[in-house]
Amino acid sequence: MRSAQRFSRSGPLNSVDDGAAVVLEALLDAGEPLVDAAPAGGDEVDEEREVVDARVPLGEQVALEPLEPADELVHQAAHLGEVAGDGQHLLAQAVLDSLADAGRKARLEFCGGCGERLDLLAGPLERRVHRGGLGARLGGAGDPLQRALHGCLVHRDGRYTGCRTDVRRSHVRCLAPDVARDTVAAMDVSELDYELPVELIAQQPAARRDGSRLLVYERATGAVRHRFFAELPDELHGELVVVNDTKVIPARIRIDSPRGEVLLLERLEDDIWEGLARPTRRLVPGRRYGPVELIEHLGEGRWRLRLEGEPDGETPLPPYITERPADPGRYQTVYAREAGSAAAPTAGLHFTPELLARFEVERVTLHVGLDTFRPVSEERLEEHRIHGERYEVASAAWERIRGAGSVLAVGTTTVRVLETLACGGPLAGRTELFVTPGFEFRRVDALLTNFHLPRSTLLALVMAFAGVEETRRLYRLAVAERYRFYSFGDAMLIL
Repeated sequence: MRSAQRFSRSGPLNSVDDGAAVVLEALLDAGEPLVDAAPAGGDEVDEEREVVDARVPLGEQVALEPLEPADELVHQAAHLGEVAGDGQHLLAQAVLDSLADAGRKARLEFCGGCGERLDLLAGPLERRVHRGGLGARLGGAGDPLQRALHGCLVHRDGRYTGCRTDVRRSHVRCLAPDVARDTVAAMDVSELDYELPVELIAQQPAARRDGSRLLVYERATGAVRHRFFAELPDELHGELVVVNDTKVIPARIRIDSPRGEVLLLERLEDDIWEGLARPTRRLVPGRRYGPVELIEHLGEGRWRLRLEGEPDGETPLPPYITERPADPGRYQTVYAREAGSAAAPTAGLHFTPELLARFEVERVTLHVGLDTFRPVSEERLEEHRIHGERYEVASAAWERIRGAGSVLAVGTTTVRVLETLACGGPLAGRTELFVTPGFEFRRVDALLTNFHLPRSTLLALVMAFAGVEETRRLYRLAVAERYRFYSFGDAMLIL
Protein backbone atom coordinates (compact mmCIF):
# COMPACT_ATOMS: atom_id res chain seq x y z
CA MET A 1 0.00 0.00 0.00
CA ARG A 2 1.25 3.49 -0.69
CA SER A 3 1.79 5.77 2.30
CA ALA A 4 -0.77 8.36 3.27
CA GLN A 5 -0.25 11.88 1.95
CA ARG A 6 -2.22 15.08 2.40
CA PHE A 7 -3.78 16.37 -0.86
CA SER A 8 -5.93 19.27 -1.86
CA ARG A 9 -7.70 19.57 -5.24
CA SER A 10 -4.68 21.42 -6.60
CA GLY A 11 -1.93 19.17 -5.14
CA PRO A 12 0.02 18.65 -1.86
CA LEU A 13 -0.49 21.19 0.94
CA ASN A 14 2.48 23.52 1.27
CA SER A 15 1.27 26.44 3.36
CA VAL A 16 -1.13 27.72 5.99
CA ASP A 17 -3.15 29.31 3.18
CA ASP A 18 -3.48 25.91 1.60
CA GLY A 19 -4.74 24.54 4.90
CA ALA A 20 -7.36 27.28 5.09
CA ALA A 21 -8.43 26.44 1.58
CA VAL A 22 -8.90 22.84 2.66
CA VAL A 23 -11.16 23.91 5.54
CA LEU A 24 -13.25 26.01 3.14
CA GLU A 25 -13.50 23.11 0.70
CA ALA A 26 -14.50 20.75 3.50
CA LEU A 27 -17.36 23.11 4.38
CA LEU A 28 -18.45 23.21 0.77
CA ASP A 29 -18.32 19.42 0.60
CA ALA A 30 -20.36 18.91 3.76
CA GLY A 31 -23.06 16.25 3.69
CA GLU A 32 -23.26 12.64 2.66
CA PRO A 33 -21.12 11.78 -0.35
CA LEU A 34 -22.79 10.27 -3.39
CA VAL A 35 -23.64 6.56 -3.18
CA ASP A 36 -22.87 5.90 -6.84
CA ALA A 37 -19.14 6.41 -6.57
CA ALA A 38 -16.68 6.17 -9.41
CA PRO A 39 -15.00 2.75 -9.63
CA ALA A 40 -11.76 2.17 -7.82
CA GLY A 41 -8.61 2.94 -9.71
CA GLY A 42 -5.75 0.50 -10.03
CA ASP A 43 -3.73 2.35 -7.38
CA GLU A 44 -6.57 1.96 -4.88
CA VAL A 45 -6.62 -1.84 -4.86
CA ASP A 46 -4.29 -3.71 -2.51
CA GLU A 47 -2.78 -7.12 -2.97
CA GLU A 48 -5.78 -8.80 -1.35
CA ARG A 49 -8.14 -7.05 -3.78
CA GLU A 50 -9.69 -4.96 -1.00
CA VAL A 51 -11.32 -1.86 -2.53
CA VAL A 52 -10.56 1.51 -1.02
CA ASP A 53 -13.62 3.69 -0.35
CA ALA A 54 -13.35 6.28 -3.15
CA ARG A 55 -16.09 8.52 -1.76
CA VAL A 56 -13.99 10.58 0.64
CA PRO A 57 -13.99 14.25 -0.49
CA LEU A 58 -10.69 15.51 -1.80
CA GLY A 59 -8.81 17.84 0.50
CA GLU A 60 -9.13 15.74 3.66
CA GLN A 61 -6.22 13.89 5.24
CA VAL A 62 -6.71 10.23 4.31
CA ALA A 63 -4.78 7.14 5.28
CA LEU A 64 -5.23 4.84 2.32
CA GLU A 65 -5.96 1.65 4.22
CA PRO A 66 -8.66 -0.95 3.58
CA LEU A 67 -11.97 0.42 4.84
CA GLU A 68 -15.14 -1.26 5.97
CA PRO A 69 -18.04 -0.45 3.62
CA ALA A 70 -20.16 2.47 4.74
CA ASP A 71 -23.92 2.17 5.12
CA GLU A 72 -25.72 1.96 1.77
CA LEU A 73 -22.40 1.83 -0.09
CA VAL A 74 -22.52 0.08 -3.45
CA HIS A 75 -19.13 -1.16 -4.63
CA GLN A 76 -18.15 -1.68 -8.20
CA ALA A 77 -15.94 -4.74 -8.47
CA ALA A 78 -12.34 -4.61 -9.52
CA HIS A 79 -12.91 -7.78 -11.54
CA LEU A 80 -15.74 -9.60 -13.28
CA GLY A 81 -17.49 -12.63 -11.90
CA GLU A 82 -20.81 -14.10 -10.85
CA VAL A 83 -23.39 -11.98 -9.05
CA ALA A 84 -24.29 -12.94 -5.52
CA GLY A 85 -27.63 -14.67 -5.34
CA ASP A 86 -28.87 -12.53 -2.45
CA GLY A 87 -28.40 -9.32 -4.40
CA GLN A 88 -26.39 -7.90 -1.47
CA HIS A 89 -22.70 -8.71 -2.06
CA LEU A 90 -22.01 -7.28 -5.47
CA LEU A 91 -18.19 -7.33 -5.37
CA ALA A 92 -18.14 -9.97 -8.11
CA GLN A 93 -20.74 -8.72 -10.57
CA ALA A 94 -20.67 -9.24 -14.29
CA VAL A 95 -21.05 -6.02 -16.21
CA LEU A 96 -23.98 -6.17 -18.65
CA ASP A 97 -24.76 -4.01 -21.62
CA SER A 98 -27.36 -1.31 -21.10
CA LEU A 99 -28.84 1.64 -22.93
CA ALA A 100 -30.23 4.90 -21.63
CA ASP A 101 -32.38 7.49 -23.36
CA ALA A 102 -30.65 9.73 -25.91
CA GLY A 103 -28.96 12.67 -24.22
CA ARG A 104 -28.65 10.97 -20.83
CA LYS A 105 -25.50 9.54 -19.34
CA ALA A 106 -24.80 5.92 -20.19
CA ARG A 107 -25.51 3.72 -17.19
CA LEU A 108 -24.82 0.15 -16.17
CA GLU A 109 -27.51 -2.21 -15.00
CA PHE A 110 -26.64 -4.92 -12.49
CA CYS A 111 -29.07 -7.81 -12.06
CA GLY A 112 -29.16 -9.89 -8.89
CA GLY A 113 -30.44 -13.43 -8.77
CA CYS A 114 -33.67 -12.24 -7.19
CA GLY A 115 -34.36 -9.79 -10.00
CA GLU A 116 -33.23 -6.72 -8.00
CA ARG A 117 -31.90 -3.96 -10.22
CA LEU A 118 -29.32 -1.34 -9.31
CA ASP A 119 -28.41 1.54 -11.60
CA LEU A 120 -24.81 2.69 -11.38
CA LEU A 121 -22.95 5.44 -13.14
CA ALA A 122 -20.99 4.24 -16.13
CA GLY A 123 -17.62 2.81 -15.27
CA PRO A 124 -14.59 1.80 -17.30
CA LEU A 125 -15.84 -1.78 -17.66
CA GLU A 126 -18.98 -0.73 -19.51
CA ARG A 127 -19.23 -1.82 -23.16
CA ARG A 128 -19.63 0.80 -25.85
CA VAL A 129 -23.03 1.32 -27.32
CA HIS A 130 -23.91 3.23 -30.44
CA ARG A 131 -26.96 5.24 -31.39
CA GLY A 132 -27.72 4.40 -35.00
CA GLY A 133 -28.57 7.47 -37.02
CA LEU A 134 -30.56 5.63 -39.65
CA GLY A 135 -32.81 8.58 -40.25
CA ALA A 136 -29.90 10.86 -40.97
CA ARG A 137 -28.51 8.45 -43.52
CA LEU A 138 -31.77 7.78 -45.27
CA GLY A 139 -33.05 11.33 -45.48
CA GLY A 140 -36.62 12.59 -45.15
CA ALA A 141 -36.29 13.87 -41.60
CA GLY A 142 -39.42 15.97 -41.95
CA ASP A 143 -41.45 13.14 -43.43
CA PRO A 144 -44.19 11.93 -41.08
CA LEU A 145 -43.39 8.41 -42.18
CA GLN A 146 -39.77 8.97 -41.21
CA ARG A 147 -40.79 8.76 -37.55
CA ALA A 148 -40.80 5.02 -37.96
CA LEU A 149 -37.03 5.19 -37.68
CA HIS A 150 -36.70 7.71 -34.86
CA GLY A 151 -35.52 6.34 -31.56
CA CYS A 152 -33.95 3.18 -33.04
CA LEU A 153 -30.97 2.44 -30.81
CA VAL A 154 -28.43 0.11 -32.37
CA HIS A 155 -25.81 -1.81 -30.37
CA ARG A 156 -22.37 -1.65 -31.89
CA ASP A 157 -21.54 -5.18 -30.69
CA GLY A 158 -24.90 -6.65 -31.62
CA ARG A 159 -25.72 -7.25 -27.96
CA TYR A 160 -28.94 -6.66 -26.11
CA THR A 161 -29.70 -4.92 -22.86
CA GLY A 162 -28.76 -6.97 -19.84
CA CYS A 163 -31.28 -6.59 -17.03
CA ARG A 164 -34.42 -8.19 -18.42
CA THR A 165 -37.69 -9.41 -17.04
CA ASP A 166 -38.62 -12.94 -18.05
CA VAL A 167 -42.15 -12.03 -19.14
CA ARG A 168 -42.72 -15.54 -20.44
CA ARG A 169 -43.19 -16.81 -16.90
CA SER A 170 -46.57 -15.16 -16.48
CA HIS A 171 -49.04 -15.47 -19.34
CA VAL A 172 -51.08 -12.51 -20.45
CA ARG A 173 -54.67 -13.64 -20.55
CA CYS A 174 -56.78 -13.06 -23.63
CA LEU A 175 -59.43 -10.48 -22.76
CA ALA A 176 -62.01 -8.53 -24.71
CA PRO A 177 -60.50 -5.82 -26.96
CA ASP A 178 -61.82 -2.97 -24.82
CA VAL A 179 -59.69 -4.10 -21.89
CA ALA A 180 -56.83 -5.57 -23.90
CA ARG A 181 -54.48 -2.72 -22.93
CA ASP A 182 -54.46 -4.01 -19.37
CA THR A 183 -52.80 -7.23 -20.61
CA VAL A 184 -49.58 -5.61 -21.86
CA ALA A 185 -46.63 -7.25 -20.12
CA ALA A 186 -43.94 -5.23 -18.33
CA MET A 187 -40.91 -4.96 -20.60
CA ASP A 188 -38.06 -2.54 -21.14
CA VAL A 189 -38.30 -1.06 -24.64
CA SER A 190 -34.57 -1.57 -25.16
CA GLU A 191 -35.47 -5.26 -25.42
CA LEU A 192 -36.66 -4.39 -28.94
CA ASP A 193 -33.27 -3.10 -30.11
CA TYR A 194 -30.97 -4.93 -32.47
CA GLU A 195 -28.07 -4.08 -34.77
CA LEU A 196 -28.78 -3.91 -38.50
CA PRO A 197 -26.35 -2.86 -41.21
CA VAL A 198 -28.04 -0.24 -43.37
CA GLU A 199 -27.20 -2.12 -46.56
CA LEU A 200 -29.56 -4.94 -45.48
CA ILE A 201 -32.60 -2.64 -45.72
CA ALA A 202 -34.20 -3.76 -49.01
CA GLN A 203 -34.70 -0.88 -51.44
CA GLN A 204 -36.30 -2.94 -54.21
CA PRO A 205 -38.41 -6.09 -54.17
CA ALA A 206 -36.96 -9.37 -55.40
CA ALA A 207 -37.11 -9.96 -59.17
CA ARG A 208 -39.93 -12.46 -58.54
CA ARG A 209 -42.32 -12.17 -55.63
CA ASP A 210 -41.69 -15.77 -54.55
CA GLY A 211 -37.96 -15.43 -55.23
CA SER A 212 -37.35 -13.87 -51.82
CA ARG A 213 -35.67 -15.93 -49.12
CA LEU A 214 -37.50 -17.68 -46.29
CA LEU A 215 -36.05 -18.35 -42.84
CA VAL A 216 -37.98 -21.25 -41.26
CA TYR A 217 -38.02 -21.75 -37.46
CA GLU A 218 -39.66 -24.66 -35.63
CA ARG A 219 -40.58 -23.69 -32.09
CA ALA A 220 -40.99 -27.27 -30.92
CA THR A 221 -37.50 -28.41 -31.94
CA GLY A 222 -35.55 -25.18 -32.37
CA ALA A 223 -34.63 -26.24 -35.90
CA VAL A 224 -33.81 -23.54 -38.46
CA ARG A 225 -33.88 -23.93 -42.24
CA HIS A 226 -32.93 -21.51 -45.02
CA ARG A 227 -35.23 -21.75 -48.02
CA PHE A 228 -36.85 -19.67 -50.74
CA PHE A 229 -40.43 -18.45 -50.53
CA ALA A 230 -41.44 -20.59 -53.51
CA GLU A 231 -40.71 -23.60 -51.27
CA LEU A 232 -43.33 -22.58 -48.72
CA PRO A 233 -45.70 -25.48 -49.67
CA ASP A 234 -42.99 -27.94 -48.61
CA GLU A 235 -43.03 -26.46 -45.10
CA LEU A 236 -46.79 -26.56 -44.53
CA HIS A 237 -48.97 -29.53 -43.72
CA GLY A 238 -52.60 -28.64 -44.30
CA GLU A 239 -52.72 -25.32 -42.43
CA LEU A 240 -55.48 -22.89 -43.36
CA VAL A 241 -53.66 -19.83 -44.73
CA VAL A 242 -55.34 -16.59 -43.59
CA VAL A 243 -54.42 -13.36 -45.42
CA ASN A 244 -55.27 -9.68 -44.94
CA ASP A 245 -56.85 -8.51 -48.22
CA THR A 246 -56.63 -4.78 -47.52
CA LYS A 247 -55.50 -2.59 -50.41
CA VAL A 248 -53.12 0.37 -50.19
CA ILE A 249 -54.71 3.58 -51.43
CA PRO A 250 -52.87 6.43 -53.25
CA ALA A 251 -52.90 8.34 -49.98
CA ARG A 252 -50.02 10.80 -50.38
CA ILE A 253 -51.41 14.09 -51.76
CA ARG A 254 -49.01 16.93 -52.60
CA ILE A 255 -50.08 20.48 -51.75
CA ASP A 256 -48.73 23.92 -52.69
CA SER A 257 -48.55 27.22 -50.83
CA PRO A 258 -47.20 26.19 -48.40
CA ARG A 259 -45.43 23.37 -50.13
CA GLY A 260 -46.15 20.14 -48.30
CA GLU A 261 -48.35 17.09 -48.34
CA VAL A 262 -51.32 15.34 -46.81
CA LEU A 263 -51.19 11.66 -46.00
CA LEU A 264 -54.62 10.04 -45.70
CA LEU A 265 -54.82 7.60 -42.82
CA GLU A 266 -58.45 6.53 -42.50
CA ARG A 267 -61.85 7.31 -43.98
CA LEU A 268 -64.19 8.34 -41.15
CA GLU A 269 -67.37 8.85 -43.20
CA ASP A 270 -68.08 9.55 -46.87
CA ASP A 271 -65.70 12.42 -47.73
CA ILE A 272 -64.37 12.94 -44.16
CA TRP A 273 -60.93 11.51 -43.42
CA GLU A 274 -58.26 11.53 -40.75
CA GLY A 275 -54.78 12.25 -42.04
CA LEU A 276 -51.35 13.68 -41.42
CA ALA A 277 -50.51 17.08 -42.91
CA ARG A 278 -47.33 19.08 -43.04
CA PRO A 279 -46.08 21.68 -42.45
CA THR A 280 -48.74 21.68 -39.71
CA ARG A 281 -47.72 25.01 -38.15
CA ARG A 282 -48.34 26.84 -41.41
CA LEU A 283 -51.69 25.20 -42.15
CA VAL A 284 -54.98 26.89 -41.26
CA PRO A 285 -58.19 25.07 -40.22
CA GLY A 286 -61.06 25.79 -42.61
CA ARG A 287 -58.76 26.48 -45.54
CA ARG A 288 -58.62 24.44 -48.74
CA TYR A 289 -55.37 23.02 -50.10
CA GLY A 290 -55.96 21.49 -53.51
CA PRO A 291 -58.55 18.70 -53.12
CA VAL A 292 -58.18 18.80 -49.32
CA GLU A 293 -60.05 21.03 -46.86
CA LEU A 294 -58.61 20.98 -43.35
CA ILE A 295 -61.36 20.92 -40.73
CA GLU A 296 -59.74 20.42 -37.33
CA HIS A 297 -56.22 19.88 -36.00
CA LEU A 298 -56.22 16.80 -33.74
CA GLY A 299 -52.65 17.21 -32.47
CA GLU A 300 -49.32 15.59 -33.39
CA GLY A 301 -49.76 16.56 -37.03
CA ARG A 302 -53.11 14.76 -37.36
CA TRP A 303 -56.07 16.49 -38.98
CA ARG A 304 -59.72 15.86 -39.58
CA LEU A 305 -60.23 16.81 -43.20
CA ARG A 306 -62.59 16.72 -46.17
CA LEU A 307 -61.40 15.18 -49.43
CA GLU A 308 -62.95 16.05 -52.76
CA GLY A 309 -63.57 12.81 -54.67
CA GLU A 310 -61.62 9.61 -54.14
CA PRO A 311 -57.93 9.47 -53.17
CA ASP A 312 -55.84 10.24 -56.24
CA GLY A 313 -52.33 10.85 -54.96
CA GLU A 314 -49.22 8.69 -54.79
CA THR A 315 -48.76 5.33 -53.10
CA PRO A 316 -47.05 6.06 -49.78
CA LEU A 317 -43.83 4.13 -49.26
CA PRO A 318 -42.03 3.75 -45.92
CA PRO A 319 -39.26 6.32 -45.36
CA TYR A 320 -36.50 3.72 -45.33
CA ILE A 321 -37.29 2.95 -48.99
CA THR A 322 -35.47 5.68 -50.88
CA GLU A 323 -35.98 4.28 -54.39
CA ARG A 324 -39.46 4.00 -55.86
CA PRO A 325 -40.02 0.54 -57.41
CA ALA A 326 -40.19 0.32 -61.18
CA ASP A 327 -43.57 -1.39 -60.78
CA PRO A 328 -45.72 0.43 -58.15
CA GLY A 329 -47.93 -2.67 -58.00
CA ARG A 330 -45.17 -4.51 -56.15
CA TYR A 331 -46.22 -2.60 -53.01
CA GLN A 332 -49.61 -4.31 -53.27
CA THR A 333 -50.47 -7.95 -52.55
CA VAL A 334 -51.89 -10.01 -55.43
CA TYR A 335 -55.03 -10.67 -53.37
CA ALA A 336 -55.68 -7.04 -52.30
CA ARG A 337 -59.30 -5.95 -52.87
CA GLU A 338 -60.58 -3.81 -49.96
CA ALA A 339 -59.15 -0.29 -50.34
CA GLY A 340 -58.30 1.56 -47.17
CA SER A 341 -54.68 1.08 -46.01
CA ALA A 342 -51.92 3.65 -45.69
CA ALA A 343 -49.33 0.85 -45.75
CA ALA A 344 -49.14 -2.66 -47.19
CA PRO A 345 -49.39 -5.87 -45.12
CA THR A 346 -45.90 -6.73 -46.31
CA ALA A 347 -45.77 -10.42 -45.39
CA GLY A 348 -48.20 -11.06 -48.25
CA LEU A 349 -46.09 -9.34 -50.90
CA HIS A 350 -44.21 -12.61 -51.53
CA PHE A 351 -47.21 -14.55 -52.88
CA THR A 352 -47.86 -15.07 -56.58
CA PRO A 353 -51.32 -16.12 -57.80
CA GLU A 354 -49.90 -19.54 -58.70
CA LEU A 355 -48.36 -20.06 -55.27
CA LEU A 356 -51.47 -18.88 -53.46
CA ALA A 357 -53.59 -21.37 -55.44
CA ARG A 358 -51.70 -24.24 -53.79
CA PHE A 359 -53.17 -23.48 -50.34
CA GLU A 360 -56.50 -23.44 -48.59
CA VAL A 361 -56.95 -19.68 -48.15
CA GLU A 362 -59.31 -17.50 -46.12
CA ARG A 363 -59.49 -13.71 -45.99
CA VAL A 364 -59.84 -11.08 -43.30
CA THR A 365 -59.55 -7.30 -43.65
CA LEU A 366 -57.61 -4.88 -41.45
CA HIS A 367 -56.83 -1.44 -42.84
CA VAL A 368 -53.25 -0.69 -41.85
CA GLY A 369 -52.53 2.73 -40.37
CA LEU A 370 -49.16 4.27 -39.64
CA ASP A 371 -49.59 3.57 -35.92
CA THR A 372 -48.90 -0.09 -36.62
CA PHE A 373 -45.34 0.94 -37.58
CA ARG A 374 -44.97 3.81 -35.11
CA PRO A 375 -41.92 3.18 -32.90
CA VAL A 376 -42.33 2.76 -29.17
CA SER A 377 -40.98 5.97 -27.67
CA GLU A 378 -41.66 5.24 -23.98
CA GLU A 379 -39.10 3.53 -21.77
CA ARG A 380 -41.50 0.75 -20.82
CA LEU A 381 -43.51 -1.22 -23.36
CA GLU A 382 -46.62 -1.19 -21.18
CA GLU A 383 -46.68 2.62 -21.35
CA HIS A 384 -47.04 2.66 -25.15
CA ARG A 385 -50.50 3.37 -26.53
CA ILE A 386 -51.41 1.55 -29.73
CA HIS A 387 -54.12 3.25 -31.77
CA GLY A 388 -57.06 1.28 -33.11
CA GLU A 389 -57.38 0.05 -36.69
CA ARG A 390 -60.55 -0.95 -38.54
CA TYR A 391 -61.14 -4.59 -39.38
CA GLU A 392 -63.91 -6.74 -40.79
CA VAL A 393 -64.36 -10.51 -41.15
CA ALA A 394 -67.22 -12.28 -42.91
CA SER A 395 -69.24 -14.60 -40.68
CA ALA A 396 -68.60 -17.63 -42.91
CA ALA A 397 -64.88 -16.86 -43.00
CA TRP A 398 -64.65 -16.73 -39.22
CA GLU A 399 -66.55 -19.99 -38.84
CA ARG A 400 -64.09 -21.66 -41.18
CA ILE A 401 -61.10 -20.14 -39.38
CA ARG A 402 -62.42 -21.01 -35.94
CA GLY A 403 -63.01 -24.63 -36.94
CA ALA A 404 -59.68 -25.14 -38.73
CA GLY A 405 -57.26 -27.68 -37.33
CA SER A 406 -54.30 -25.34 -37.77
CA VAL A 407 -54.07 -21.72 -38.90
CA LEU A 408 -51.16 -19.89 -40.55
CA ALA A 409 -51.51 -16.12 -40.16
CA VAL A 410 -49.88 -14.17 -42.99
CA GLY A 411 -48.57 -11.03 -41.29
CA THR A 412 -48.90 -9.39 -37.90
CA THR A 413 -52.05 -7.52 -38.96
CA THR A 414 -53.79 -10.84 -39.60
CA VAL A 415 -52.69 -12.02 -36.16
CA ARG A 416 -54.31 -9.00 -34.51
CA VAL A 417 -57.61 -9.64 -36.29
CA LEU A 418 -57.72 -13.35 -35.49
CA GLU A 419 -56.76 -12.93 -31.84
CA THR A 420 -59.23 -10.06 -31.43
CA LEU A 421 -62.03 -12.34 -32.58
CA ALA A 422 -60.71 -15.22 -30.49
CA CYS A 423 -60.89 -12.86 -27.51
CA GLY A 424 -64.61 -12.35 -28.16
CA GLY A 425 -64.46 -9.27 -30.37
CA PRO A 426 -67.19 -8.55 -32.94
CA LEU A 427 -66.85 -9.46 -36.61
CA ALA A 428 -66.37 -5.79 -37.54
CA GLY A 429 -65.03 -2.84 -35.60
CA ARG A 430 -61.74 -1.45 -34.33
CA THR A 431 -59.02 -3.39 -32.58
CA GLU A 432 -56.59 -1.99 -30.05
CA LEU A 433 -55.20 -5.41 -29.19
CA PHE A 434 -51.54 -5.00 -28.21
CA VAL A 435 -49.75 -8.34 -28.48
CA THR A 436 -46.59 -8.45 -26.36
CA PRO A 437 -44.42 -11.23 -24.89
CA GLY A 438 -46.50 -13.38 -22.57
CA PHE A 439 -49.66 -13.10 -24.67
CA GLU A 440 -51.73 -16.31 -24.83
CA PHE A 441 -52.47 -17.08 -28.48
CA ARG A 442 -55.82 -18.79 -29.06
CA ARG A 443 -56.20 -19.08 -32.83
CA VAL A 444 -52.84 -18.52 -34.54
CA ASP A 445 -50.75 -21.68 -34.83
CA ALA A 446 -48.07 -20.50 -37.27
CA LEU A 447 -46.88 -17.07 -38.39
CA LEU A 448 -45.47 -15.81 -41.68
CA THR A 449 -43.89 -12.38 -41.33
CA ASN A 450 -41.13 -10.08 -42.59
CA PHE A 451 -38.24 -8.76 -40.50
CA HIS A 452 -39.37 -5.68 -38.59
CA LEU A 453 -38.03 -2.35 -37.35
CA PRO A 454 -36.37 -2.09 -33.93
CA ARG A 455 -38.56 -0.71 -31.16
CA SER A 456 -41.75 -1.52 -33.06
CA THR A 457 -44.93 -3.16 -31.82
CA LEU A 458 -44.56 -5.61 -34.71
CA LEU A 459 -41.28 -6.92 -33.33
CA ALA A 460 -42.92 -7.22 -29.89
CA LEU A 461 -45.64 -9.39 -31.45
CA VAL A 462 -43.06 -11.67 -33.09
CA MET A 463 -41.28 -12.01 -29.74
CA ALA A 464 -44.60 -12.92 -28.15
CA PHE A 465 -45.09 -15.72 -30.67
CA ALA A 466 -41.54 -17.09 -31.01
CA GLY A 467 -40.04 -16.12 -27.65
CA VAL A 468 -37.88 -13.14 -26.73
CA GLU A 469 -34.48 -14.82 -26.73
CA GLU A 470 -35.39 -16.99 -29.72
CA THR A 471 -36.35 -13.92 -31.76
CA ARG A 472 -33.07 -12.24 -30.91
CA ARG A 473 -31.18 -15.31 -32.00
CA LEU A 474 -33.11 -15.52 -35.28
CA TYR A 475 -32.55 -11.83 -36.06
CA ARG A 476 -28.81 -12.16 -35.38
CA LEU A 477 -28.77 -15.19 -37.66
CA ALA A 478 -30.69 -13.33 -40.37
CA VAL A 479 -28.14 -10.51 -40.27
CA ALA A 480 -25.24 -12.95 -40.40
CA GLU A 481 -26.85 -14.76 -43.36
CA ARG A 482 -27.46 -11.45 -45.15
CA TYR A 483 -31.25 -11.67 -45.28
CA ARG A 484 -32.94 -8.49 -46.52
CA PHE A 485 -35.06 -6.54 -44.04
CA TYR A 486 -38.35 -4.61 -43.89
CA SER A 487 -41.11 -4.11 -46.46
CA PHE A 488 -39.35 -5.32 -49.62
CA GLY A 489 -37.17 -7.75 -47.69
CA ASP A 490 -37.25 -11.48 -47.04
CA ALA A 491 -39.67 -13.47 -44.91
CA MET A 492 -39.65 -15.67 -41.80
CA LEU A 493 -41.93 -18.64 -41.13
CA ILE A 494 -42.46 -19.55 -37.47
CA LEU A 495 -44.02 -22.98 -37.01
